[in-house]
Amino acid sequence: MMNCIRPAALFALALALPLTALAQDGSVAISAPADGAKLQAAADNRVTYEIVPGSKGDHSHLYVDGKEIAVLRELKGSAPLKTLAAGPHEVCVKVVNKNHTPIGVEKCVKVMVE
Repeated sequence: MMNCIRPAALFALALALPLTALAQDGSVAISAPADGAKLQAAADNRVTYEIVPGSKGDHSHLYVDGKEIAVLRELKGSAPLKTLAAGPHEVCVKVVNKNHTPIGVEKCVKVMVE
């Protein structure tokens, strides 16, 4: 009896997995700077991005070290990173809803500013 239940439970789980993946639609790509890039503090540093907001997303926000620095309304483009102090930084683009709440679709890169 136990053997019959296990395959059925596994089958139900297998059916649920694609639905979970579909629930988190949307994507963010950062083409520059690359993860691990070394940037110059005095340079005009920019993030180049492409966003697919998905069904729950409205627009995106740009973050440096967890602090919002810009609202991104374009689905593809670039935005200045402002002046970055020397040291390590994390740059993130996060898709948000109309209430400006992140929906879980994001991309982050770590950079080193010299």
